[in-house]
Amino acid sequence: MIAHLKGREKALEPFGWSGRHAEWITLVCLHSGVFTRAQWARFMDAHPEQVRRGVLALIAERVASEETEPGLAGIGRVCRIFARPVYRALGAEHIRHRRGASTEVLMRRLLSLDYVIEHTDLPWLPTEQEKVAAFDALGIERSLLPVRVYRGAARETRRYFPVKLPVALDSVRALFVYAEPGHDTATALRSWGRVHRGLWRALAKLDLSVEVVAVARTARELDRARRVIGGWAEPAGPGEPDPGIREELARIERAIVQGAVHILDEFGGLQAALKRSIALESQARRQETGRASIHRGAAWRTARLAGVRFR
Repeated sequence: MIAHLKGREKALEPFGWSGRHAEWITLVCLHSGVFTRAQWARFMDAHPEQVRRGVLALIAERVASEETEPGLAGIGRVCRIFARPVYRALGAEHIRHRRGASTEVLMRRLLSLDYVIEHTDLPWLPTEQEKVAAFDALGIERSLLPVRVYRGAARETRRYFPVKLPVALDSVRALFVYAEPGHDTATALRSWGRVHRGLWRALAKLDLSVEVVAVARTARELDRARRVIGGWAEPAGPGEPDPGIREELARIERAIVQGAVHILDEFGGLQAALKRSIALESQARRQETGRASIHRGAAWRTARLAGVRFR
């Protein structure tokens, strides 16, 4: 039994799914909407041929599609569960997971799922509604939750936790997962941290341990995430970081990744640029917060998606 599914997998029995099979479909729908055959094989401890037949059955039932992602190599085909009746049965009819997505969003979804299937015992809050309700119950003001406002002709819609990354919460710990889709710099990670900082500090005041895990594919991404997240756990000086520091950091990181020698030469070459990057990272941490935002940070490397390459 996967406790955080709260028995929702039983709602899939009318589709002919039960047991571990139903749990897998439920897990995918609630956490990502997409999966690879390797992920299904890992979860089910199944032979690739069993997984192949399972995927073909979903396609035949017009529940899912399986396609090669044009922006990615080394991943094989990606299966997406899109059938609205399945999501409706799970109480998640309007979740965006069933829709197609950009390469960046697709990678985030797959990385998120990869972490969750290795930690299914954690008390995950898989939907926006569950996340908001859980923090409401703790007395956390909604103004502290990450939010994106969509303005339409008739009204505006507020979507909390819009990036839809995994969050687990119980009486002693709050765990937030950041999935690194393969950016050249840490700008997106830092931005994600800033919009969560108020929430993290509010949770710490309630004596909850606040922890962050970055999920990534490469050693470079993991090392970069460790440096940034490690800074969030360290007390620092007051004030907001200078935007110029973040811009210079991003410029150096891009130059290193892209091998832009003419930019690296501005800093005195590769080694000098690396030293400058480390100094800027330290300076940004000192400026960023008056006290630690989290209690613990870590990085986790995916095995099944490690060979993915962007075209």
